[in-house]
Amino acid sequence: MSTSALAAMPVTTPRSTRRWLALVFLALAQFLVILDASIVNIALPVIGKELGLGTATLAWVITAYVLPFGGLLLLGGRLADRYGHRRLVLVGTAIFVAASAIAGLSVSGEMLLAARAVQGASAALLAPAALALLTQLFPAPADRTKALGIWGGVAGIGAVAGVLLGGVLTATLGWQAVFFVNVPVGVIVLVALPLLVTRDAAAVSGKLDLPGAATITGALVSTVGALSAIEQVGFVHPLTLALLTGALVLGAAFVLIERRAAAPLLPLDIFRSRNLTVGNVVALLIGAAMVAMFFALSVYLQAVLGYDALSAGLSQLPLAGALVVVAGLIPAIVARFGAKPTLVVSLVILAGGLVWLAAAPSDADFVAHLLGPSLLIGVGIGGALVTATQFAVDGVDDADAGIAGGLVNTSQQIGGALGLAVLASVAVARTDALTGGGTPAADALTGGFSWLFLGAAALSLVAAGVTSIVARRP
Repeated sequence: MSTSALAAMPVTTPRSTRRWLALVFLALAQFLVILDASIVNIALPVIGKELGLGTATLAWVITAYVLPFGGLLLLGGRLADRYGHRRLVLVGTAIFVAASAIAGLSVSGEMLLAARAVQGASAALLAPAALALLTQLFPAPADRTKALGIWGGVAGIGAVAGVLLGGVLTATLGWQAVFFVNVPVGVIVLVALPLLVTRDAAAVSGKLDLPGAATITGALVSTVGALSAIEQVGFVHPLTLALLTGALVLGAAFVLIERRAAAPLLPLDIFRSRNLTVGNVVALLIGAAMVAMFFALSVYLQAVLGYDALSAGLSQLPLAGALVVVAGLIPAIVARFGAKPTLVVSLVILAGGLVWLAAAPSDADFVAHLLGPSLLIGVGIGGALVTATQFAVDGVDDADAGIAGGLVNTSQQIGGALGLAVLASVAVARTDALTGGGTPAADALTGGFSWLFLGAAALSLVAAGVTSIVARRP
């Protein structure tokens, strides 16, 4: 489609072609943010070899992205409300593209880590602004549900596509390609989106809450850092304890500041919305279950079943396919049965798939033992992601749309770090116990992952219970 054709398209109706095309590019930008959190994993051994990085430094290639992303999401959401959601999407995307190019050109570990940190910070600007812009483009409930179905499907694909694309790109084009792939996609977004969304809604006026921004950013960075430290050095390590203490102190300071601020970064009365609160609690629990599950599944496929990186990625295509199909069907399902029942059933299906996966043996056959649970998990994630996001933005004014987007993204990020730290520790403890009892290594690993999958299923059921008891009809 030509530039002149895009510019000439009508903008008068919520369901206009221009708005739906804008949604495609917003979802594409969100896809990059989600993808980049996982696509690097498989490339890490090659990166370490070519840049001379040790295991501890390689862990920071992931952490350098996650820390600023998780820590700056609330600030990014409020900046979007302050300066314009469209503007922050474009600024965040431009910085993300530049940082991705620098990461791919890195000739040292220091250069790569700095680029990854800038990627994470720019993603924290982009993600909440994109979700807020979606809610403005689709104010009608039926259209918004359809838009969130597309959004959730693309986000889910990003979560599962990292392993596949990381393996393919690293094997064929080298580790640099896992970063360079962001550049053409980001450029497409930067060219198309301004033509489709030609202006911002009115921005919020007033002074930015800098003390609140500083304390919540410090608290979130400390929290994510502490959860990463638990995974690497243990719960009682001085670094972990110091980070946890810092998170608690800064979090308490943030609450006190927000209660007294004339224009708070995060208005605490936003939590008076039961549905918004439920959406964020469910997002946290889904994030915890998903991140831990994808981590364990990747290791199980390669370390236990002997899959190579490419085969491990291809084996997750049924899960991704089920997720995409269900995310597309969710608007019709919600229209027929309602968002609350849809979310509860999706979470129960997700839990069922995880319990089934926990029963897989150490010599599992893909069709007999893994295909069925993969399909159920894809169905559950597809339904839960869309409807949880709908609850998280339910009833939020345009002036707070950015902070609501930042809040739900923060919940997912904190949940992912928490789930990985806790459930991976459970898996390691179970594996060690089985190994100490004389169980063969493959069976011991499988037993540990089984407990992790069961823990993720329990989190999904807790989320279903919270939704059943607390949520109202959006």
